Amino acid sequence: MGRRRQSDSGDSRGASETTEQVVSESRTDRLRIRAAWMYFVEQMTQNEIADVLGVGRVTIVRMLADARSRNEVKITIESELSEIVRLERALERTFGLQQALVAPLSAPNADPIPAIAAKTGAFLSDTMKSGMRVGVGWGQTLFSSLPFISAKSLADFKVISLLGGVGVVRRYNPAEFAWRFAQIFQGDGYLIPTPAVVDSVETKIALVERCGLQEVFEMANVLDAVLLSVGGIASATTFSRGGFLREADREALLARGAVGDLLFHFFDRNGDLVDHPINSLVMSVDVDRLRKAPIRILTSGGEEKTEALLGAMTLVAPTILITDEESARRMLAAHGASQ
Repeated sequence: MGRRRQSDSGDSRGASETTEQVVSESRTDRLRIRAAWMYFVEQMTQNEIADVLGVGRVTIVRMLADARSRNEVKITIESELSEIVRLERALERTFGLQQALVAPLSAPNADPIPAIAAKTGAFLSDTMKSGMRVGVGWGQTLFSSLPFISAKSLADFKVISLLGGVGVVRRYNPAEFAWRFAQIFQGDGYLIPTPAVVDSVETKIALVERCGLQEVFEMANVLDAVLLSVGGIASATTFSRGGFLREADREALLARGAVGDLLFHFFDRNGDLVDHPINSLVMSVDVDRLRKAPIRILTSGGEEKTEALLGAMTLVAPTILITDEESARRMLAAHGASQ
């Protein structure tokens, strides 16, 4: 009997220890899943998670590593990627694209430029090859993509700026982007050393024909790729800061249906250039030449650019579109509503 009671006591202690172990593991599991949720879904930093959960940052690092090794974040990631792929395929079918690349956002109202820029940089790193002639535009998105492009040396690589500079040198000066883009691949840069907009058609003709710019414009006839971004007309802030667009001009463009610009060529929702004198005064390569390039990359996003992106689908007929997930949804919804 004594031995029986001793055995019962031992079993009891063993069961108690097992229960405590299960409870401990359960708490650890819950803590690990909470840490993974905060990090991967809520986009919190490791330090922020450590403060919320009351543990050290090293513990959070270990938990996240454990969650990945256990495939506990696999379903969430695959679900997000599945939605991204669905958007990419819908864009390709709807707008006749060869490829759409959609960057995920941490939140619907997040600034899309960093995500689009990172996606653009990765794509350009893989796409640029020796012997290519690439025409480039300008804008905040393109400029922001520079840090995400992997530098490498490409033989016989030429970068052609597709428009002149701005009156006041600022961060997004087209000449600056074209030059830095060429440097990344140790290529040659060809610039248009004029203002982006001149005072008359006669001045434009004189600059092209008498000031050595004809060669640069002729190179635009044999481009392998063009890299472009669009600007919205609602604010047109970059344009006006350069001193080329008066408020009266902007209002006149809006009245004539302009939704955005491509290389300072203003167009409407249907992708047609609007009837305004400024389109004749722009020192940039005309759209017909851009459409000759076999690879036409358009990278842009943001709620204020939805209409501009839709118009650009017809205007330049990009083969590659790089945007963010919210812009993709807005484009598809707006296109469907207009059908």
